Amino acid sequence: MKPNRMFLVAGTLAVTAAVAAAQMNGYTPQTLANTPEGRSLVQVLNDLNKYYLYPVDQEKVLRGAINGALGSLNDEFTYYTEPESNEIDSQNLAGSFGGIGVQLTAANNDGTGGKVDNVYKDNPAFKGGVQIGDVFLKIGDKDVSAAKLDEIVKQVRGPVGSEVVVTFARAGKPYTVKLKRDKVTIVSVEKTILPGNIGYVALSTFYNEQASAQFRAAIADMKKKNVKKLILDLRDNGGGLLNAGVDVADQFLQSGPIVSLRERDAKPKVWGSARKQASDYTGQLVVLVNKNSASASEVVSGALQDNARAKIIGEQTFGKGVAQVPITLPDGGKVAIVNSAWITPKGREIHKKGITPDVVVKDTRFPVPLNFTGSGVAPGTKLTLTVGGKPVTVTADKDGKFTYVGEIKHQTRSTVQGEATVDLQNDAILKKAVEVLK
Repeated sequence: MKPNRMFLVAGTLAVTAAVAAAQMNGYTPQTLANTPEGRSLVQVLNDLNKYYLYPVDQEKVLRGAINGALGSLNDEFTYYTEPESNEIDSQNLAGSFGGIGVQLTAANNDGTGGKVDNVYKDNPAFKGGVQIGDVFLKIGDKDVSAAKLDEIVKQVRGPVGSEVVVTFARAGKPYTVKLKRDKVTIVSVEKTILPGNIGYVALSTFYNEQASAQFRAAIADMKKKNVKKLILDLRDNGGGLLNAGVDVADQFLQSGPIVSLRERDAKPKVWGSARKQASDYTGQLVVLVNKNSASASEVVSGALQDNARAKIIGEQTFGKGVAQVPITLPDGGKVAIVNSAWITPKGREIHKKGITPDVVVKDTRFPVPLNFTGSGVAPGTKLTLTVGGKPVTVTADKDGKFTYVGEIKHQTRSTVQGEATVDLQNDAILKKAVEVLK
């Protein structure tokens, strides 16, 4: 591959502001003062402080102005990340941090709270007896039962060797444990061998600077085990670093362009090319995608499809065909600015279109949970419905309304990082991939 700049195709990444400044004349206090809109902005900010009835949170107002400016573009992929969230992003990007070794998911239906989705072996939480399904109640003395997930993550993480006291609920009963943080490595690659010596490698994200090395190690292991048929699973992979995507595609291609970029008012230029390497995997290959496979995942699947190197199996992909330049800001936040469209080797721009699989199969791993709502009964009334032979009971609120939201099924994961767990019986896409390879 021949990368000449660092781009994002999801998430955020620090680079210098000079990358963007070189492309256009920037605003200065002088240029703002010479436009009615610029003078109006400064006046509004000053008048808020002068006249507003209540105290003004300066940071909140200014960050709101940043978000408002970016929001006016009506482009979901040009956005601002506040410093606290950016700190977590930076740790995720680095691929390691001080933590307790758990995977979290939201505990409440509104997306707040934290629940343990997996506990990795030989990490602090595992040694402390934390189990899957435990719900975060407190971190130290702070109640986090309704906190944002990012806030819980930030409080759990910290310097290696430092201690954190967490109160969990298990089956409704609270317990408290003191954990000493240790180095936690984000492993973005999982692998296993399926019946018939079919290799299976799942890549969960490209937003990890260690993802390329982890993937190369997985492919080397497959070759060592004499795997001649391989499944690459990119489902639910929302992308990350463009160069990581190019590097993954390069391990299956011998030559030719992998992706081109088209900037504003410019012709497409090849950004990454394949080169023949002894480490390349040359056996039979299929790639799994779904509606959540985006950006770097689409770079990989698009390049392999255009080169007839692999059959793409699954659902139409998300359709994020643009790359962003990420810029670190003085407040510690970041802004990601869309600056180019990426193009497949055969000249396809897939933004808002996606990659169409060669074999279309619906993703059956996570069926839609039971949901129902209603009204018109007396407050406090209990209603019981029988669903699948099991009773479901709800209680009407003070207005006589009732709602039920079934628990969303989560994929079972191994407690050993890097070890894949699959379900051939209930995974239609994976099942079809095995059939195609056989």
